[in-house]
Amino acid sequence: MGTLSKRNGPGHLGCFLLGALLPTAFLLFVDSDRAGALLSSMSSLGLGNGLRSNLTSHGGSESAGAGEDDQVMFKGLAELLPRVAMDDRTVIITSVNEAWAQPGSLMDLYLDSFKNGEDTAHLLNHLVVVALDARGFDRCKAVHPHCYHLNATSVDMSSAKRFMSPDYLELVWTKLVFQQRDCDMVWFRNPFRHFPVYADMSCSSDDFKPSRAPLDNPLNTGLYYMKSTNRTIEMMKYWRAARERFPRKHDQAVFVKIRHELIGKLLVRIEPLDTVYYGGFCEYHDDPEKVCTIHADCCVGVDNKVHDLKDFAADWKNYTSLAPEARQKGAFKWTYPTRCRDSVRWRKP
Repeated sequence: MGTLSKRNGPGHLGCFLLGALLPTAFLLFVDSDRAGALLSSMSSLGLGNGLRSNLTSHGGSESAGAGEDDQVMFKGLAELLPRVAMDDRTVIITSVNEAWAQPGSLMDLYLDSFKNGEDTAHLLNHLVVVALDARGFDRCKAVHPHCYHLNATSVDMSSAKRFMSPDYLELVWTKLVFQQRDCDMVWFRNPFRHFPVYADMSCSSDDFKPSRAPLDNPLNTGLYYMKSTNRTIEMMKYWRAARERFPRKHDQAVFVKIRHELIGKLLVRIEPLDTVYYGGFCEYHDDPEKVCTIHADCCVGVDNKVHDLKDFAADWKNYTSLAPEARQKGAFKWTYPTRCRDSVRWRKP
């Protein structure tokens, strides 16, 4: 993230929130004069149940909140982010619930991939895992030093949610309030060098073709990078508010429907990410010399995600254990993600 502009001083806060659907990857770059606005926007978005947040910003100012009975507390968040931030104020954030945090499940795969990737192990020092329930929080604390409990809804967030069920929709929209993304992915190498610095928001794609107009690529918000500017803060508010216009739609589907509005009305610059670097089970490339992340998209069911991500993680270990001469033979192929693609009856676009 050294290519991003930055200012000196302890009040400057930059966040890279990464993760996929419970957990996604989200990147955010926040200047000191916008930290309070960011936290305030999280509060003002609302949660569909009348709750509002009362929190203290990095600079010490407190946003207006509701009464104690209807507040969602973000206590300690403003202090946690700068503590975990890199020198350029970058933070990685993902989210889990109890189901995703079980031993051997998605959180363990996610964390282990940092340890086994190229130039990624040190990034664990800058990763915040947001737990959406108490048991997920307890499990997180047992395996990772930087965990945060977000108690933002009355819905039980602990179990795996059936795709597109009412509880599933509440789950993904709750994550959007905090702006964290998914962790049903693995990291193979440091992804920062491939994010376009001129875009306000860059997000992954299910089927990327550079010949298309950027917004004609099918966008997937399981992994996205965002700078915090006046435009993007307004974009997050606009995105959240659009939920009412598209009932029974999840956050990604709504984003796709309003993407042209975000550009036309708010002048937000949105760019898709190349699947050569940011692949997924929808589309990936057999090029381990370029791949940075693999996301378990085009997949329904935690067990299916875990099974096929484990195969990719094993493939990566086998590849990186080879001598340089063996790597150059060009015979590498990822294990086909059969269970995930069968779960959605995937067909090549």
